[in-house]
Amino acid sequence: MKHAYVIGSGPNGLAAAIVLAQAGLRVEVFETEAEPGGAARTLPLTLPGFLHDFGSAVHPFAAGSPFFSSLPLADYGLEWVHGDAPLAHPLDDGSAILIPRDLTSLEESLGSDAKAWRSLVQPAVDHWAQFAADSLGPIVRMPRHPLLMARFGLKALGSAQSLSHRSFSGPRASALFAGLAAHSIASLDHPLTGAIGAMFAVTLHAVGWPVPRGGARAIPHALIGYLNSLGGVIHTGYRVTASDFAKLAAEDALVLSDTTPRALASIAGDRVGQRFHKTAERFRRAPGAFKVDYALSDPVPWKAAECRHAITVHLGGGFEEISASEYAVVHGQCSERPFVLAAQPTLFDPARAPHGKHVLWAYCHVPNGSSCNMTERIESQIERFAPGFRDCILARSVSNPADLARGDANLEGGDISGGALTLRQFLFRPGLRNYVTGAPNVYMCSASTPPGGGVHGMCGYHAARLALRRIRP
Repeated sequence: MKHAYVIGSGPNGLAAAIVLAQAGLRVEVFETEAEPGGAARTLPLTLPGFLHDFGSAVHPFAAGSPFFSSLPLADYGLEWVHGDAPLAHPLDDGSAILIPRDLTSLEESLGSDAKAWRSLVQPAVDHWAQFAADSLGPIVRMPRHPLLMARFGLKALGSAQSLSHRSFSGPRASALFAGLAAHSIASLDHPLTGAIGAMFAVTLHAVGWPVPRGGARAIPHALIGYLNSLGGVIHTGYRVTASDFAKLAAEDALVLSDTTPRALASIAGDRVGQRFHKTAERFRRAPGAFKVDYALSDPVPWKAAECRHAITVHLGGGFEEISASEYAVVHGQCSERPFVLAAQPTLFDPARAPHGKHVLWAYCHVPNGSSCNMTERIESQIERFAPGFRDCILARSVSNPADLARGDANLEGGDISGGALTLRQFLFRPGLRNYVTGAPNVYMCSASTPPGGGVHGMCGYHAARLALRRIRP
């Protein structure tokens, strides 16, 4: 095979395209939207001059991606911008937990729990390259660094609830860990949420939580620049239909799909096996996201000054409140006091708004496909920790799950993580054979394959490498 086609230009699709182009194949990428990048796009959603990230905003896994780190993306405009600290988590007493990147200076933030925190994350932080290669690899393979992974697994085993209770004695560390574990979009009593929270904790210190200068679009733009240098071509505003797919798959070429399992099954028809169709039918979506983008006249007036030193701010109080919020969502309800994830990139990348003005990116979790309007609840949570916030709002752009899916078809029902965090789908995404579809030249490479959601490109990287091994044994 000398030709390859990739459907979808999200970070995974572009990663797959680059791997195939590096191997000498002629690569074409087809993107439905006018702007490439999937959920990693930056758009003028509110007022002129204000640039908002459509989907992902803060990118620890992109900055720490084993594959992205191997590419000369800085030569194509990708520059990482860090806050003074990776993360702030305000509390109702007017204080905030500000987590430094430096593991040696945690006492001010976590007090007596600083030692337990270091014990949880330090081995993986000290050996990030090895840890990332295994934790962002295909799930069902033997790790290359089994002792490191076993040490991490023994510490992070179980639910976020159980890990927090056995590891931390104070409410500050527990609250901080709850916010990290809530990135799993699962109830915090779920047995995998401890590991998810611990992995996010590792990234705080190993790579930080940066934003790309100019917005999330800088990531796909850099990937496309490098892909173009290898001879790859991208077609935007082109939706691949069933008839298109039949023509592509009929050629002596590879086809990799950065789509959901249902979307691929729909356009592939009998080109993929019945087993894949059954897998697609039973693949479970994760809860959705409800997002609000703000154009602000001033920085968010946080009660705790520490919050002005971090791009990312977690809003939800203590462990019990965050846990209750995520439990409600998983059980089909919209939380009255949602856990809110907020990013304030213009504190450190001011060119994304007119002089002196700011943008704020904020979202919470809701049941998949929910029609709840969470705007007032999100703003109440922000106002709770930043009195006077509403007075700063110049404009807002509200995106419910249906809006997100219209902007990126992969976000089915607002699912931003490529599928629910069930034990089966953790081990086998989307099914027992992961990237394989039953057609010898057709593979999946989206976040619905291992290692799952996040802007890291590793799903595309592993899928493309598997495809190449199969055609060039």
